[in-house]
Amino acid sequence: MQEYVLAGGWLMLPLVVCSILAMIIVFERAWRLRRSQVLPDGLIEQVSSWAQQRELDQKHIDALRSNSPLGQVLAAALVNRDRAREVVKEAVEDTGRHVVHELERFLNTLGTIAGITPLLGLLGTVIGMIKVFSAIMQVGVGDPAPLAGGISEALITTAAGLTVAIPSFFFYRYYRGKVRAYVVAMEQQALQLIHSIEHGNRERRRQETGWG
Repeated sequence: MQEYVLAGGWLMLPLVVCSILAMIIVFERAWRLRRSQVLPDGLIEQVSSWAQQRELDQKHIDALRSNSPLGQVLAAALVNRDRAREVVKEAVEDTGRHVVHELERFLNTLGTIAGITPLLGLLGTVIGMIKVFSAIMQVGVGDPAPLAGGISEALITTAAGLTVAIPSFFFYRYYRGKVRAYVVAMEQQALQLIHSIEHGNRERRRQETGWG
């Protein structure tokens, strides 16, 4: 491997850096975007249980907010549960934007790596071919060694760029799709909680006015 890196010329250095950075991002996002980390099972049921037992105090809401990204969205709804539906929905949407931004953390960097590494490989190809033609002008085609060096550099950098770009692009698209799926699931659960809050507010107003 070291021989290939040295034979690829100086452009192999940024390609190696990009490959290491892409690997770190892939493993970091794999850990952070676990479903159990983002959408814990039974969270909405736990919130409903707190509501039934009248335990929706600030302590429980703070614990919910620190629980997960879904907990942050649900906590935003609970903090504004005594306000109008539009206010609750706006608070949930504002919090949701911050949550999505956090879930997509480093994905733009991964996408940039996927886009730039083929260009670095192409640049290496161009530099290698320039060396080939320079060697031809200096020594002709009789000595294959200078020609082989330039061609080798061109092919190695191209292969290295594609080797980094292909998995980077795959995981970039994969994680973007995963985040979108999480967002849809969080929206569904948040809407469910908003409906529950609205229903609870109507019931409380009905009891306060003595209806039913």
